[in-house]
Amino acid sequence: MSYDIALYPSGTKQREREFKGEDFFDNEDNLLPFTQEQFQYLKDRLQKYDYELTGEGEAGLNFTNSEYGIDALLTDRALYFSTSGDEDDIFEMGLTASEFTDTEEFEKYDPQNEGWEEI
Repeated sequence: MSYDIALYPSGTKQREREFKGEDFFDNEDNLLPFTQEQFQYLKDRLQKYDYELTGEGEAGLNFTNSEYGIDALLTDRALYFSTSGDEDDIFEMGLTASEFTDTEEFEKYDPQNEGWEEI
């Protein structure tokens, strides 16, 4: 079983809260895109956190942190983290995603833990 967390541009959180319905995340058009600067910032920061760029596809850039068994997919609208590892891997993934919100440009969404992270 995998555990997933996503990071979105801050405006996406407000859009989701104003959305009428339950399938907000099913339509990519509901998600605000990253600016080029935000995309590059996240790419660089992943690499500083020992995520290795493992591939590039139509969906985006694929990264892996082999120490913790965490995969990341950076798209033009979200940064998705995923692991099927143990509690330590889940904790590390959640901590990393939370640390990426320190600029207030990004919001962490954890569907397994009540949704948006509130600080």
